[in-house]
Amino acid sequence: MIVFRLIKESFFFAVDSLIVNKLRTILSLLGITIGIFAMISVFTMVDSLENSIKSSIQSLGDDVIYVQKMPWNFDPNQPWWDYIRRPQPKLDEYKMVKKMCFNAQEVGMIAGGRGTLKYKNNSISSAQNLGVTHEYATISPLKIEEGRYFTELESQTGRAVAIIGASIAENLFAGTQAIGKQFKYQGKKLTVIGVLEKEGESMLGESNDVRFFIPLKMARSIYRIDGESARPSIMVKAKKGVSNQQLIDELTGIMRSIRKLKPKADNNFALNQMSMLSQGVEAMFGVINGAGFVIGIFSIIVGGFSIANIMFVSVKERTPLIGIQKSLGAKNYFILLQFLFESIFLCLIGGAVGLFLIFLGTLFLRYGLDFKVVLGLNNISLGLAISLVIGLISGIIPSWIASRLDPVEAIRS
Repeated sequence: MIVFRLIKESFFFAVDSLIVNKLRTILSLLGITIGIFAMISVFTMVDSLENSIKSSIQSLGDDVIYVQKMPWNFDPNQPWWDYIRRPQPKLDEYKMVKKMCFNAQEVGMIAGGRGTLKYKNNSISSAQNLGVTHEYATISPLKIEEGRYFTELESQTGRAVAIIGASIAENLFAGTQAIGKQFKYQGKKLTVIGVLEKEGESMLGESNDVRFFIPLKMARSIYRIDGESARPSIMVKAKKGVSNQQLIDELTGIMRSIRKLKPKADNNFALNQMSMLSQGVEAMFGVINGAGFVIGIFSIIVGGFSIANIMFVSVKERTPLIGIQKSLGAKNYFILLQFLFESIFLCLIGGAVGLFLIFLGTLFLRYGLDFKVVLGLNNISLGLAISLVIGLISGIIPSWIASRLDPVEAIRS
């Protein structure tokens, strides 16, 4: 029971310190508040960005290998012109990989283009198009809110049909029903057969909200799907039980065979996978977390000295009271814990204010800028734990001094 009594008294002393010496206490707590705010806000932003990027990466498939011209991780020892001279993946190569790859569950191909979309008086400039083969739905499933995906016949014959993103549907058709309507793209009329669910901002380039999809064979009649600007990719999804490395090894042999490369010749293609992006993301955010930690620690150290200063002043002001408590039988540990708990409470108050400011910031980002940032329980716990530790360290010396005071001299002072 004595512990609860100590906690209660210490809490009231901390609150009293805030009430009686508002400016002094607030200025002293400012260091803790700024430190927790700086550190935990960085951690919160990094966690939210990292989760968003990883979610985007997972949606693209972590068991998919992309056969492309350029690697996602460049070899610093490889001359850049070697990459430039590489050929783009071709439609015939996609067909041969589909036929030869034993470890593939599905093989598809994509290519991109840009242009203006028109419907009556509405238009969208520089809209991104993706021409896809029928297998795309299995490799990287699209979340369709209205309508449907391409039938196999539509994909094979290159029908003039399209699946559009939520933002395109909203802006081009002004909130009216989009299914069945026709719009123009590069002089071609395309009929809308599907509208995608709204997914918001993507951390990996453009969101599907501002894209539209057409059969690859239809795309061939509009732009060169093996051109530099189209950036074609052959997408290969691994069978269940087949590792990415097994699939990469098989694809390496197949692509070298298709392109008739000599045994000692370097590969003139890249085999990319999402783990490359994940590793890069983890490394980048690790550095940002480290920087946030250093900035926060310096602010918290300054705050810790401020709290220690408050506690020294508090001990000085309450020296007669300490003497009276000791003369009435209070033990040294009682006095020590009383001041120590007070120091911890002050730091927790400063930390809680910092966390509250971060919470307000997340609300602003979410509802003001439509950017989802979440202050997680792990970061809240970390912020409070750091505040507790700083309170413990800052208060230990003043508390020890208070507990060692002689009761007679304390009452006389």
